[in-house]
Formats: sequence, structure tokens, C-alpha cells
Amino acid sequence: MVPASSAGGLKVSEGARRLKAASSRGLAMDSLRAETRALEAEITALRRACVELPDPGVDTTRVRRSFQEIRQSDSEGWESSKDLRSRLGHLESELLFLSTLTGINIRNYSQRTEDIMNAEMTETGTKKVLQRHRLSGNCHMITFQLEFQILEIQNKESVSSVITDLSIIMEPTEYSELSEFVSRAEERRDLFMFFRSLHFFVEWCEYRKRTFKHFKWSGTKPAVSPSQEKYPEVVHLSEGASSSCMGIRSPRQPGFELVIVWRIQIDEEGKVLPKLDLLTQVPLQALELDKNRVVETAPFSFRTLLGVLGIEATLESLIKSLCTEEN
Repeated sequence: MVPASSAGGLKVSEGARRLKAASSRGLAMDSLRAETRALEAEITALRRACVELPDPGVDTTRVRRSFQEIRQSDSEGWESSKDLRSRLGHLESELLFLSTLTGINIRNYSQRTEDIMNAEMTETGTKKVLQRHRLSGNCHMITFQLEFQILEIQNKESVSSVITDLSIIMEPTEYSELSEFVSRAEERRDLFMFFRSLHFFVEWCEYRKRTFKHFKWSGTKPAVSPSQEKYPEVVHLSEGASSSCMGIRSPRQPGFELVIVWRIQIDEEGKVLPKLDLLTQVPLQALELDKNRVVETAPFSFRTLLGVLGIEATLESLIKSLCTEEN
């Protein structure tokens, strides 16, 4: 049997221990609530909780909950990262599709923004943001650099934006037609016209090259010997397939030559159109014998033929006309 004095002492000790434990639990809870205000403080508390194990009587529910919240936030971060990667992949596929469709590739891009505020704008609730953009890229064989500014105006009812400055730098090319067009696009600050017209201009250049190669060479690659040329004695390209002129010479009439001048023009509105002209080089003796003025009217007849047959069929007919025995 336990002495009474000893039992009373045990009861007092047990009560003191429980009171101390409860007090410790209250202090721990208050401390943890305060530490949740900042992530750094909470991480410090959790690290301390891992190193210094709490007393058996202390409630560790809050500590376990904090660990769970951190794991959950990490999981949400991973999901967010997956979403960003998925979104980035989607945007890259869209950019690849547009590059394939238009032939325009953007290699480098940067942007800076600046908020423009004053007292009047603050009172009216208007916000102005100036965006400075810089990019470089190419459209097939033509490279370019662009610098432009966009002023965005936001108010309670609407959002509007306008290009306030545009600078275009083109790498030196053999296409002299682009110089005047670039100056016009800069003056109008018209980005859409620049990209649209550049796309169609390059498309026409590529078509001209393919057409000249079709009549000059029998294959898809430039000939390495005259035997591989389609019309070796008739068609002449002074600057290769990229030339803007094609000479058609008569193999049986020396000094007689037709020159096709194929230019690509961009009008005031940015519309791209091909312009083909026919020049004749005929010996003086042949001109004196031309009573029907066939040579004189040849350029006008050529334009008429273009409207009826199209470019390729017209060139084919001219070449064959100089290759026949009768001519």
C-alpha cells in the first residue's frame, strides 16, 4: 500500500506536469501562428522541429500540418511548371506553323515597358504604357531588323494602342525594289503592310527563280555541262537563276535576241505585282526589212500574250518560236 503522503505528492507532481505541458502547448501554438506570417520563419521553425523532437505531451498536429502544406505547395508548383511547359510547347508549335506558312522566322526578340503617368491621367483613371520592341529575323533569303514603339492607352471603357515609331533595317540585297518600300512602311508606321508585302515579294522572287530554272535547266539543280541544259543555245541567264532578266537568242539568226525583264513591284498600298517587259535586239538590216513593224509592236504583243497564256506559257512560246526551223 502506498503511503498517503506519497500519493498526495504524486498527484501534485502529476498536476504540475500537466499544467506545464498545457502551458508549453499554448506557447508553441502561439509561436507557430506568428511564424506563419513569413515563409522563411516557418521553414526555420520546421527545421528546428525536425532537429529537436518535441516532448511527448506537446501537440505536434500543427507541425505535421505545416509539412503537408509544404508538400502540397510543391506539388502545385510542379503542376504549374507542367502547365507552363505545355503552354510553351503549344506556342512554339504555333510559331513553327506561322513560320512555315509565311516564310518569316523571328530569331531574336526583346521588349521593355514604361508606365507614363501624370496628375491629370490619375484623376481621369487613364493609364498609358509605352512598349519598346526590338526583333530580328528573316523571310527566306532576306534578313531584317525592326525597332518599334507601341503606346497603349487604358481607361475605364476601352483599351487602344498605336505604333508611334518604326525603324526597319534591311541587310544589303540585290532587290532594289525593297528600298523604297521600306521607307514607305517606316513613314506610315505600318507593321502589317511590311510583313504582308515582304512575304508576297519573296514568294514572287522564288517563283521567278523557279521559272527561269525550268527553262534553263532540265533538272532541279544547275547544269554542270551544256548537255544538261534544257535550251543550251537559246536561253541565257547573265546572273544565274536569281537574275531578273532572261535572254532568248536565236541559234540560226546571229544578233537577234529577245530579253525578258521581270521586275517585282510594290505599289503605294503594299500590293505586290510582277511586271514583265520584252526588249528586242535586232540587227539594223532586219529592221529595214520589217515592213509590218513586227519588232516595233513586239512588246505590246508580249503583254497581250501574257494576259491570255500566263507567264510560263508565254515564255515557252517565245523560246520555241526561235527554235523552229522556219525561223
